[in-house]
Amino acid sequence: MTDGDWLAAAFEENRDHLRAIAYRLLGSVADAEDAVQDTWLRLSGSDTSDVENLGGWLTTVVARVSLNTLRARRHRREQPLGDTSADVAEINPQGGNVAVSRPSGTSGLPGDPADEIELADSVGIALLVVLDTLTPAERLAFVLHDLFAMPFAEVGAVLGRTPEATRQLASRARRRVRGASSDGPHSAERAADLQRQRAAANAFLAAARGGDFEALLAVLDADVELAADAATVPSGNAARLHGAEQVARGASLSAGRAADSQLALVNGSVGVLFAPGGRLQVVLAFTVGPAGTITAIDVIGDPERLSGLELAVLPD
Repeated sequence: MTDGDWLAAAFEENRDHLRAIAYRLLGSVADAEDAVQDTWLRLSGSDTSDVENLGGWLTTVVARVSLNTLRARRHRREQPLGDTSADVAEINPQGGNVAVSRPSGTSGLPGDPADEIELADSVGIALLVVLDTLTPAERLAFVLHDLFAMPFAEVGAVLGRTPEATRQLASRARRRVRGASSDGPHSAERAADLQRQRAAANAFLAAARGGDFEALLAVLDADVELAADAATVPSGNAARLHGAEQVARGASLSAGRAADSQLALVNGSVGVLFAPGGRLQVVLAFTVGPAGTITAIDVIGDPERLSGLELAVLPD
């Protein structure tokens, strides 16, 4: 076996562990896969002859790659990219038809949906929501130490901070995570609200995929409002639909397009994103009432609005 073969075999032994770390740090299978691939590229281009603990070395590298991604992600949210591609959803105000257009040249989204389900379920929606509220340094300190038992000295080396400073970061993060756990009344309400949102979004998506008009009516509030921004309407003017029948009629006619959609956390609430070919085009942000029905749908297609959203794909 050559040195290259040995490195490749050693990397494969650590791949699942690296992917688990990257996913918890980044909250995205696609970003996690990119981080793992970047780690492999760095390994294959480095002299590791003096490395005594290759697994620890790889963990440090994937953590640094993920930290850079988290910091860049924050920067992009402050300064939207402003992509000007024509990603639109067609909405017919008379018929209520909602259809997602498919620009040519879309790229594929890495990651197996089954893997997305496994990873998202293993982390949990509530934890993903809370982790997204932490700073990159807090998130890294908490994930590496509390979830993967990495010593503070090693975590601090990744962050460029002292062990004591790293301990304080993890402590702050831990308090926020515990504050959102089921131990407190407010967090219990939050968890119940997320489950209610997820049930409604899942029912909407399943009904839309099957073109089931009656099932759509059941999950929509009688006075549901749908608002679509100007970027999602061919005329260039924002559109509104009112009432369960109009909204359900449009969604029931979009079964083919709904097949290209996924549940997602949209700024911390459960919604749906349309990404045919892996290219994000339209996001549906839901408001779910106390009765568990959808009372409002915000159809977002404007590139700047899309770039400012915090999204995490969830299993159906």
